[in-house]
Amino acid sequence: MDVEEVSAVMEAPPVSNAATKRALLILNGILLVIGSCGAPLSMRLYFTHGGKRVWLISFLQTSCWPLISFILFVIYLRRRYITKTAAAAAVIGPRLLIGASVLGTVTGLECFCFSYAVSRLPVSTSALIFSTQLVFNAGFAFVLVKQKFTAFSINAVVLLSVGAGMLALHSSSDRPDGESNEEYITGFVLCASAAVLDGLIFPLVELNYKNSKQEISYALVLQYQMVLCIFATLFSAVASLVNNDFQAISREAREFEVGETKYYMTLVCISVITLCYFMGFVGVIFCSSSLLSGIMIAVSLPLTEMLAVIFYHEKFQADKGVALALSLWGFISYFYGEHKHSNIVQNPTPETEISHSSTPILNV
Repeated sequence: MDVEEVSAVMEAPPVSNAATKRALLILNGILLVIGSCGAPLSMRLYFTHGGKRVWLISFLQTSCWPLISFILFVIYLRRRYITKTAAAAAVIGPRLLIGASVLGTVTGLECFCFSYAVSRLPVSTSALIFSTQLVFNAGFAFVLVKQKFTAFSINAVVLLSVGAGMLALHSSSDRPDGESNEEYITGFVLCASAAVLDGLIFPLVELNYKNSKQEISYALVLQYQMVLCIFATLFSAVASLVNNDFQAISREAREFEVGETKYYMTLVCISVITLCYFMGFVGVIFCSSSLLSGIMIAVSLPLTEMLAVIFYHEKFQADKGVALALSLWGFISYFYGEHKHSNIVQNPTPETEISHSSTPILNV
């Protein structure tokens, strides 16, 4: 390799090669699963020990966005070290900026819906209801970004949706003690609303990437995520100020059942863990597709269920067991389909080449 070839490699974008993009996909998938599992668990901890401020928790879900600035600074230093230049990094353009601000406001509303749902529903129930975001994700992805499906991915979406839908038929038996039927139903409806909004946001982010007229890099994705979180935080901050949530923090901390220190630790955990969720989903969309983001959230469902039973001693009736089994079946179906398609692409035969050219596939 001569000097010009070395220079070209060093000046290449950080995610230009497949190996690096695959590593980013794995990293963001892990962040997404951590956020999907940890967010409802940490939020439920706040509500079960005396916390009552729903808008405050909505605010915390996106308030950790300044950490993204630090990550962007590290990426800038790395790029400067590799390229040996001080070239300006790509800056988010007007299309991405407007899209992120609008979706950030919608995200603020989604955060409130989910926060209220977690305040009223057991973690295992809210997680299963929220997993229905996959069917909305798939539907909106098909319409907005022309997502292609295989029989395996369609089967996964159907199984996951049926599994979560079973809970609606037996929801009354899962109502926490001391909670009115109206509060429980409201929580159930808002959790379903959060699933719809989440299912819409993911494909819209992917559509925004495609229509941005910019070369999308991971640094640009992080800028996009930061703007989205800023607008979501502002949306929730206004409502929190109107509701006097910030003034109530010190009093609520003193009255928190497990102590003042653990109160503040819980708030910090909520903020950091949900940042993992938001960074994960935009990263997975960048590396693959909005549908895979929905699949990764659904993949975290079994782990969330087990942790809710272990830490909160929640009931795990037969209907939840059946729903969980259907969800696992859906996960296996999806990933088996992707594995099978990968083998066909890597080892084509004359027959499979013909069928592959005419069969819609999921581009992962």
